[in-house]
Formats: sequence, structure tokens, C-alpha cells
Amino acid sequence: MSKTLVLAEKPSVGRDLARILHCSKKGNGYLEGDKYIVTWALGHLVTLADPEEYEDRYKTWRIEDLPMLPEHLKLVVIKQSGKQFHAVKEQLNRKDVSQIVIATDAGREGELVGRWILEKAHVRKPIKRLWISSVTDKAIQEGFRNLKDGKVYENLYASAVARAEADWIVGINATRALTCQYNAQLSCGRVQTPTLAIIAKREEEIKKFVPKSFYGITAAARELKLTWQDAKTKDIKTFDKEKCDQIIRSLQNQDGKIIDIDKAYKKNYAPQLYDLTELQRDANRIFNYSAKETLSIMQSLYERHKVLTYPRTDSRYISTDMVETLRDRVKACGVGPYAGSAGKLLRTTLQGSKGFVDNSKVSDHHAIIPTEQPVFLGDLNDRERKIYDLVVKRFLAVLSSPFEYEQTTIKAQIGSEMFIAKGKMVISLGWKEVYSGHYDDEEEQDHLSEQTLPRVSKGDSLKILSITQTKGETKPPAPFNEGTLLSAMENPAKYMANEPKDLIRTMGETGGLGTVATRADIIEKLFNSFLIEKKGKDIFVTSKGRQLLELVPEDLKSPALTAQWEQKLGAIAKGTLNRNAFIQEMRGYAKSVVSEIKNSEETFKHDNLTRNRCPECGKYMLEVKGKKGKMLVCQDRECGHRKSVAKVTNARCPNCHKKLELRGEGEGQIFVCGCGHKEKLSAFNERKKQDKNKVSKRDVSKYLNEQKKGKEEPINTALADALAKLKL
Repeated sequence: MSKTLVLAEKPSVGRDLARILHCSKKGNGYLEGDKYIVTWALGHLVTLADPEEYEDRYKTWRIEDLPMLPEHLKLVVIKQSGKQFHAVKEQLNRKDVSQIVIATDAGREGELVGRWILEKAHVRKPIKRLWISSVTDKAIQEGFRNLKDGKVYENLYASAVARAEADWIVGINATRALTCQYNAQLSCGRVQTPTLAIIAKREEEIKKFVPKSFYGITAAARELKLTWQDAKTKDIKTFDKEKCDQIIRSLQNQDGKIIDIDKAYKKNYAPQLYDLTELQRDANRIFNYSAKETLSIMQSLYERHKVLTYPRTDSRYISTDMVETLRDRVKACGVGPYAGSAGKLLRTTLQGSKGFVDNSKVSDHHAIIPTEQPVFLGDLNDRERKIYDLVVKRFLAVLSSPFEYEQTTIKAQIGSEMFIAKGKMVISLGWKEVYSGHYDDEEEQDHLSEQTLPRVSKGDSLKILSITQTKGETKPPAPFNEGTLLSAMENPAKYMANEPKDLIRTMGETGGLGTVATRADIIEKLFNSFLIEKKGKDIFVTSKGRQLLELVPEDLKSPALTAQWEQKLGAIAKGTLNRNAFIQEMRGYAKSVVSEIKNSEETFKHDNLTRNRCPECGKYMLEVKGKKGKMLVCQDRECGHRKSVAKVTNARCPNCHKKLELRGEGEGQIFVCGCGHKEKLSAFNERKKQDKNKVSKRDVSKYLNEQKKGKEEPINTALADALAKLKL
């Protein structure tokens, strides 16, 4: 009897598929049942070969050997996962396997993971494709009932291969050329270099920014604060101080009169559902999580707990066929702090509106939302709870009614000048109830602050008690943090001012620099290459990064190159452009890039050289600031020796509670804080041991809650015993 082999991307997904397909017999890297064999990759098992695989001379980095342009790029098995590849290959080539189901992640990169394994294993069997957005039992069963023909995704695979090969041809040649020409560890790429340039441009904007003073006028009446408004521009500030002074002089000892009271009914809808970038942005802003951390937490909530849908999505909408599942999803997440909002929604008819249901805005995957699988909040750790909380609240908010209020605008005249005051009366909290009325909106909606307005009527006179001049200064753009950098990568149009409009449009359509799946890795790579560094939450370009931007060819710094590539990769995915034609173009481009670098007369200078010698080769080492602290790195790229000098830890200062930096080596290690606190590692460990013997506030709270829940039940726990001994 012939069997179907199912290839998953990760072991955890493989185990879920095996359970649903009744594959319980364990083998070496696979699970087998009567009809199916389920095996799995570990992410990529196969990749493009390094240059030295083509010719021995490429083992040594020499500029005269560039560009390296093999006629055909080879695939090799990744050494670390070679054992699993051979286990997968063995199952793929079994004589009783008549058909293969690719069940890797549903996207361009997932297609590449599966197809490269099949190609390297030399398998030519019929292919079906499992294309799902969540790994709940229901979604998997539905997916297997609606398997797609593998041929439907041939062009997507061609596009994925073209992207990988183009990155190899251009990236490896440009990186080797820069490194050899300037004898420094320099790397560049079509996404990481424009991202670096965007950060540098923001720094330049901040440096060149000249603050301008602006002025305003406030008039105080009894129970009412009025703000001056320019009659022509309707602006509440002016840059002309003389004009402001003149108005104030003209209004002395004058009373006001209310000339209009406008009451307007307004609606405010919930923010859109999350895609990965928006979630990473909020997690960075609220919890200071890096993009990489947020993706890792989301992956756990999707794969392990199965309570949220596929994370690597760039859509903030769901498709029409999902509307009928909304009720089950609300039931699944409607526990604990969400029970009230969920219960209220379940008493209504849940309908999809154009605000979040739109098939045309869903590509590979829909927005991140809860699955139909019930959640057990106790199973989630603190970080998972925080990310889950963001997603569930946003989901419930989108399904809720709008926030409704009546906005009152009072217009008063003092002399010949117009003054206004605004107030708001809430009619219905709507979706804001999900956030207990306190939605953390980072954007200021109006410069004019609202106030509780007194009862007044049109025509009333106002006794003006005082008239005051206010002053402020324009602010420079803020430095990038990981959240705002993700936004700039997603929409880099601002940094493409001189580019053709069709390229700017393509950049918007293709989702900007990189993809939702790769942006976190790009930012990490810039940190690990010491091209950028963190100061607090803000990101800055290092001296090495600034010099690199001077050395790389101009078009590698612009997002336009990525836009052109994505335009063509999109055409390959649609079947309107031949993959080989694109690769030939990339080979030509690599030649021109290498030639430009070879002929450059620029120089690179290490300005972070220390007097510490490398223990391996004896050369002076460079001091660099990594994401987690300071390091010494050998300047010789072939040596590559690294040594940690200081690292930021999760240990907290007992005085100001900020993270402590650990410096030194061995027994002499010491914790240091910016507030001046210093503590030896041995003393810190001793203090921690003593703290463990104390009962925390959290334990006390937990104990009291347990008492409230079940007063009739006898409590006999270790926690109760510990608390009983305390004098509370």
C-alpha cells in the first residue's frame, strides 16, 4: 500500500501533523501511520554553497579573484543539520511513498525550505501543498481536505530561488571586495546597507536641525481656559513674537464674548488588527522587546501553545471566509481579564466590516488573531502573556463598537481676536472598554488640550482674568529605536525622494525593505557587525558604519535597489518574468559593483583600536559595543578572536532598579550601575541567596487570592506555611 510523505518545517509542527494524521510509530526523524509518514526539517536543511566549494582558490580572500560567478550555484547540506537531512532523504526515497505533501510555512521562504530539500534529495514524485495560517487541529484538518497542487506554487519557488541566488551573487562579491580592499571586516547587502543609510540620514537630520521658537496666547476666564487662534491659518501658534506681543498689548483690560458653540457627534474606530511589524513596534515601545524577541515569543504562541495565528504576516485584515470563525475565536480567548469584553461580544451578532475584512488585502496570510483553541493563561510565561494580551485586546477591540463622544468647541472673541476651547463628553466607550478606557495611543490627536467646559450660552460675556503668552520650541526628529526603525523599513518612501514614482509605489506594494520575516534578523545583523549600537533605547551608527557608507557603491545605499528587485521577484512569482533573465542581470550588476570598489581610492581607518594585544595572533584589538555590552575583537579578520569586556545583564540595581553591567573576569567580576552603585559578583550572589529566603509581594498576593477563592477549603501548602511564620 502506497503512502503519502508529509514534510514539515519544524519538529513541533511535525508532531502536531502526525497526531492528527494518526502517525504514532516512531522512527529516526519521522513518525509513521497507515497512510502517512510525517518528517520534518529544522528550518533550512539545505543552502547555497560557499565560494570555496567551487574552487580551492576561493578559500583565501583575494580581490583579484573577484567577482566570483559560478555558472550554476550548488546546493549543499548544512553541516549542523546533516543528520536530519539524511533521515528526511531516506523517507522521501522510500519505494512505498507515492506522493509528497510540502507542509512547510506558507510563504516564499517556506516554499524554498521544502523544495530545496526535495531537489538536494533528487526526488521526483507528485507534490501537494498544505497552505494554512494556524496550526490548530481544525486548521490542519481543513488544510488536508483542501490540499493544493504543487504546480500552483512553481513560480513562487522560482521567485524564492531568484532572491536567494541574487543575494549570494551580489552580497558575497560586494562583501569580499570591501573586506579585501580595505582590510577590515565589512559587509553589505541590498537590505542591510539601505537600512544603515536610513539610520545615518536620521542622525544627519538631527545634527542639522535648528530649533525655532513659537508663541501662543491663553486667556483665563472663570472655569474656562481659552486659546488664541489665528483667524486666517487657524493655527494656535505663531513664529512671530512681535505679532504675539502686539496682540497681547491690544487685549489688555478687555472682556470676551462667546460667539459660537459647536457640538459635534464623533466616532472613533479601534486601531487595525496586528501584522508582525506593528506588533514588534508596539512590543518595543511598551515592553522594550527587540524585534527578534517579539518574533520568538510569537513563534512560541503560534507553534507551542497554538493560541495565535501565523506570525510572519504583513496583512492587517482577514478574509471573508474567516468571519464565520469569529465567534469560536472570541470564545477561545474570552477567559480571565478578557471574559467581560468577550461575553459582551458573544451576546451580539458578530459581523465583519470593511475595516478589517478585505480579501484584496490578504496575500499569503491574514492578520495575527487568536485561534479557535482555548487558552490556558497559566501555561504562558510573563513575556508570552504580554504579547498575547496585545493581540487579544486588539482583536476584541476591532470587533467592538466605536468609541462615541460629543465634542464641544466654544469660540469666543476678545477685542478683534478669536479664541477657542474644546471639551469632550463620552457617549459610549465602545472598543475602549477592552482597555478599561485607557488606550495607550502614542500619537497626540490634537495640539489643543481638552477640558471640562462650564455651562455657557452663545452671546454670554466673559470676564477675562488674565492673558498670558506661552512659548515652545520645535523639536528635532527623534533617533530611531527598534520600533520606529521597523516602521521606516516597512515604508521607506521618505528616503527615496529622487527616485521614480513607480519604484516608490512598488516599495509600498511589496512592503518596503526586507520582509516581515527578515527585518528582525537584518537589525540583529547590523548590531552583530558593529555597524550600529544602542544608547538606552535609541540606535546610532558607529564609526565603522559611517565609514562603510562612504565606501559602498551609491545605489547599494538606496532602498530603490530593493524596490527594483522586489518588482522583478514579484513578476517571477506571477510567471511574467523568467528567473534566468533576472539572474543574468544580477551577475552583470555584481561585476560593476566589484569594479567600482576595486577602483576606489578611499581608505578605512580603525578609530577604536586599543593597546590590548590579541592572545591568538598578537595584533592590537578593537573595542566594540555590541547589543549586550562591550567586547574586544581582533582587527585581523582571519583571526576573528573575541573577548567580552562588559555585558548588560538582567540583574537589577538595588537602588534605582536599572539593569546592571557586569565587568571583568573570574573572581574579580563586578556589577556596575549608571547611578554609581558597585557590587562584587560574590557579594551579589550572597545577597540573592538571602533574598530567596524572603517571601515576595507576589507570593503574598497569590496566597491572599487563594484564601479568597476557597475559604471553605483547608489550606495546607508550603506557601501558606511560609507566610504563617511571617509577622504581616
